[in-house]
Amino acid sequence: MAALRITEIFRSLQGESRSVGWPTVFVRLTGCPLRCVYCDTAYAFSGGERLELADILERVAGYGVRHVCVTGGEPLAQPACLELLDALVAVGYEVSLETSGALDVAQVNPKVVKVLDLKTPGSGEAARNLYANLDHLDAKDQVKFVIADEADYAWAKAKLAEYRLPERCEVLFSPVAGVQNPTELAGKILRDRLDVRFQLQLHKLLWGDQPGV
Repeated sequence: MAALRITEIFRSLQGESRSVGWPTVFVRLTGCPLRCVYCDTAYAFSGGERLELADILERVAGYGVRHVCVTGGEPLAQPACLELLDALVAVGYEVSLETSGALDVAQVNPKVVKVLDLKTPGSGEAARNLYANLDHLDAKDQVKFVIADEADYAWAKAKLAEYRLPERCEVLFSPVAGVQNPTELAGKILRDRLDVRFQLQLHKLLWGDQPGV
């Protein structure tokens, strides 16, 4: 049976995406090939605990909720992540995957909600975007842009048009915490009549930057 390196498993409220606010179990996998400038989970780059798939499922079940989010780091950096997603779906959870979009999502279980973080220039990792991933998105999935400045906003707006993203799936615009003024970003979205959802990170509003919440 598969084993994965896990940084943490915890229950919290989903702070982002379409399922924001729902009690959710987060399974944070260790490791990430990217180094985004504004990363808020650098503690997941290394370390962690190696757990068998059965042990992960047992821990998740112990929290007694129906929403599960597999995140990182970059969860797809561990090939066994696909087996974990399949197993969670098979048990009946509503499963989402938070991924950078730099790794291939073609083999992700079709019942999993993919939240694909398309990296903006301000992240320092825009060159890593795998645009072929967009062909594997459907209406239940989401593309997220994390906006640091005006250049990021203009870039994201251009990608909306280039790939006709609102016709594929829901699009999320989120400000980099402490860098991009959220009120200004909201105003730009309204001014330009963008077909996107503005979001703040609910968990940071409630608990700040502490891990495991």
